[in-house]
Amino acid sequence: MHTFNHFNPAQAAVAAVAFLSALPTAHAGLYPKNSPVVQVNAKNYDQLIARSNHTSVVEFYAPWCGHCQNLKPAYEKAAKNLDGLAKVAAVNCDDDENKQLCGMMGVKGFPTLKTVRPGKGKAGKPVVEDYNGPRTAKGIVDAVVDKINNHVRRVADKDLDAFLAADNATAKAILFTEKGTTSALLKSLAIDFLDVVTVAQIRNKETKANELFGIKSYPTLILLPGGDKEGIVYDGEIKKDGMVKFLSQAGQPNPDPAPGKAKGDKKDKKPKKASSKSSDSSSKTTSTEPAESTDVPPSDDSKPAVAEPEPAPPIPAITEADKLTAECLNRKSHTCVLAFVPAARGAAAEKALASLAELAAKHAHAHRRLFPFFEVHADDASVAAPVFKSLQLSGEVEIVAVNGKRGWWRRYEGDDFSPESVEAWIDAIRLSEGEKRKLPEGVVKEVVAEETAAEEEEKPAETVEAEASSSSSTTESAEESTETPIKHEEL
Repeated sequence: MHTFNHFNPAQAAVAAVAFLSALPTAHAGLYPKNSPVVQVNAKNYDQLIARSNHTSVVEFYAPWCGHCQNLKPAYEKAAKNLDGLAKVAAVNCDDDENKQLCGMMGVKGFPTLKTVRPGKGKAGKPVVEDYNGPRTAKGIVDAVVDKINNHVRRVADKDLDAFLAADNATAKAILFTEKGTTSALLKSLAIDFLDVVTVAQIRNKETKANELFGIKSYPTLILLPGGDKEGIVYDGEIKKDGMVKFLSQAGQPNPDPAPGKAKGDKKDKKPKKASSKSSDSSSKTTSTEPAESTDVPPSDDSKPAVAEPEPAPPIPAITEADKLTAECLNRKSHTCVLAFVPAARGAAAEKALASLAELAAKHAHAHRRLFPFFEVHADDASVAAPVFKSLQLSGEVEIVAVNGKRGWWRRYEGDDFSPESVEAWIDAIRLSEGEKRKLPEGVVKEVVAEETAAEEEEKPAETVEAEASSSSSTTESAEESTETPIKHEEL
C-alpha cells in the first residue's frame, strides 16, 4: 500500500488536502462507466453515500497506484456479489474536485477502503469505519454484509398473536425459513420497505405459525396486505427485483436516499455547537462521522475524529486440571470455548487470543450473555495433555468448543485466527449450526460437590438470540471457499 507521512492529528485533514492537491491530476478514473462500481465524487458523495438508506463500501484511490489496480478485479467482483444488497463505490482522489473530500476522510494512502452505514433514526449520522480486512472479493463482501442494518423482526410461536394483532392495518411480509440467521437479501428488503411493510422471519420449527399459514416448503414468502385482506404467497424466484415488485403491492419502497432527510438535517445543523457530548460518546467506537456537506472546506471542528479503540481485556487462563474439569469438562458443564496455546505463545497464539478477547468484549459491551472463553497452555502436561490426546489435536494453536452436559465438542478449522473467522465459527455454535462430534470417553469427569453447587448458581447461556445488526448473517459462508459469491436465494 502506498503510504504518506504521518501528520499531527490536529493538522491531519489540512495536511492531507495539501498533499493531495500537490499530486498530478489524472484525466481518467480507474473504473469505466459500465463498471458495477459506483463512481462517486465530492458533489454527489453526500447524496449517494452519506444519505443512503443502505450500507456502502467506498474505495479512495489514485489511478496510478499499483495496489489500486491490483484490487480492481476483486472490488468489481464484490460489487457484483453485493448488487441489490449494498453499494460499492469509488472516489478518484487524483481528481482535483475530490482532493478535499479525500483529505476530509483522512485518506493517507491508496487504496483506502471505508464502510459507511446509516446511523440510528431518520436523522442519525452515518457511521464510517476503516476496512482493514483481506483485499479479496469475499473478504469485502463479508465485511459489508456484516454492516447491513437489520430491521427484520424474528417471530416465534409465543409472539405470533401479538405480532399479527399489532398495527393490523399495516402490511406485513413474513419469510418462513429453515435458517436461523437473517440473510442479507431479507435485510435489504426490510430497509427498502422500512415503515411501509413490516418484514418478519419465522423458522420452520415454529409449528403453530407454520401450520396456521399452511407452509409446506422453504423458503416461503407471504404478504399480508393489512386489514381483512387475505395473505398472498410469493411464487417467483428468490431474487431481489421480483421480491421488491411483489411487496410493492402493499406500498412503494423507500427512495434512496429518502428525500425527507434533507430538511431534518438542516435543523440538526443549528445546535451543532452543543453536540460535544454526543460526539464524545460516539468516539468510544472506531467509527468516524463525515461532514454533512463536502462542498465546503472542513474546519478543525467539523473534521471527522477517529478514536483509538480500547484494548479488549484478555480472556481468563486455566492452569489447573481440577479447574478445567470444574469449568468445562464435567457432566453438568455447559458450552465452553478453550484456546490451547503454548505458554510462550507466538504470533498465531496472540492472534487467536486477541480475536476471542475482542469477541467476548463485544458481547459484554452489548450486555449479551455468551458462553465463556478460556486460555489453556497446551504444553502443560497435567492440564492439556489428556484432552489433546483424547480429541486427537496436534496443532500448535487449537480452539475447541466443548459441552460436557450434552457430550459434544467442535474444533475450529479456519485458515487463520482473524476476528471475522473466529466470530463466524462462534456464531455457528450459538445458532446450533454445523456438525458436532461426540466427546470421547474419559474427557468428561465427575466434579466434587462443592464445585457442582457453584456451577448450578451460574450457568452461562448456551445460545442467544441472533443479533439485529450483526455479524451472524454474514458468517454462514465463512467456512466456504474464499471466493464463494453471496447467493440471494439463501433465505
